[in-house]
Amino acid sequence: MLKGIISHYKSSFKGLPRNVWLLSVVVLINRSGSMVLFFMTLYLTKELNFSVTEAGQMISVYGLGAMGGAVLGGWLTDKIGTAKVQALSLFISGIGFILLNYFETAIEIALFLFFIAAVHESFRPANASALAIAAPPEKRARAFALNRLAINLGVTIGPAVGGLLATINYDFLFWADGVTCIAASIFVLYFFNNKMEFRKTTNRVNVKIGISPFKDIPYLFMLFLLLIMGSVFVQIFNAYPLYLKSITKFNEDSIGLLIALNALLVVLIEMPIVHKVEGSGQLKLMALGSLLFFGGFAIMPFSNAYLYIAATVIIWSLGEILVFPFASSFVANRADENNRGKYMGLFTFSFALSFIIGPTAGTYIYEKFGPENLWYACGVLGVFVAGGFLLLNNYLNKRN
Repeated sequence: MLKGIISHYKSSFKGLPRNVWLLSVVVLINRSGSMVLFFMTLYLTKELNFSVTEAGQMISVYGLGAMGGAVLGGWLTDKIGTAKVQALSLFISGIGFILLNYFETAIEIALFLFFIAAVHESFRPANASALAIAAPPEKRARAFALNRLAINLGVTIGPAVGGLLATINYDFLFWADGVTCIAASIFVLYFFNNKMEFRKTTNRVNVKIGISPFKDIPYLFMLFLLLIMGSVFVQIFNAYPLYLKSITKFNEDSIGLLIALNALLVVLIEMPIVHKVEGSGQLKLMALGSLLFFGGFAIMPFSNAYLYIAATVIIWSLGEILVFPFASSFVANRADENNRGKYMGLFTFSFALSFIIGPTAGTYIYEKFGPENLWYACGVLGVFVAGGFLLLNNYLNKRN
């Protein structure tokens, strides 16, 4: 049995093109230093003495910049190519993260967070477009799962190390984040600069060639559901660490380990799960995943024990695994080489918008109605989102 599990795990990685692996390495390098956003709320409240609401507004400013970056990155990707956008975004944002450490007033931090977000988040549609180009449609779910594995392997390292660095000096977080961004930029330039802009594909799924993403109704409805899910997901950077710090009384390194547990689960089991169910009823799986994801947060107030909170992390991590890689594949399969950047840009835009809605709404509910009610509201949203995925599944089945 153990040999069979190992064999299945290995087979889930086979057959992916070389460029898919290289693009995932870029993400791994970058994400291994991702720690500023995870601890930004604590940094603003603990080190700079901002209120919880003010800190939430700061994170929302990042989301506002990320929205612009998503649109800009998607547009530039279709104009100048994926490699150039990735390299420029990583290098400039790396310098930005280092400089962010030297600002202290609210207006300075807000403006610079906006700038960093606009530049840094333009990387996402470029990288996602490159993945969609590099992988054929039947392998795209696994290609995005591998990319997410790289993200979460990096996040396994980033927050855990960041939690330790924060106990010493928060300055180290900004330098680590900046240096790894610059290192990822150098990697992109080495492997992709002055080379052919990835292999083109012309495979399409249920969409007329050249259709605007703004006219693709199933796609837009999917983005709406993901916007809700993203608004809860960003609580990991916002209300979640505040809750663990103030209510359960965990310290920073313990919080970092819980976030790392989520990343470790994605690293260990996402690829085999996606490989096993690849090509099956993905929207139904996403409905199940949304129930697990929102439910994991909803049951968190029932106990403050560390092992219990770790168990809730496992639950919402399983939900995340059943939603995000298939959502990326769904979007990529509805685009062609002429508008893929715009599709992936708008896809990234929806998550950027959640960075505005999520922190503002989350901290408001947290302070106005109490932390527990914030998590109970997540359970209600989970039922709504799951129903939305099932509705979309029925609509597409009838249409086909």
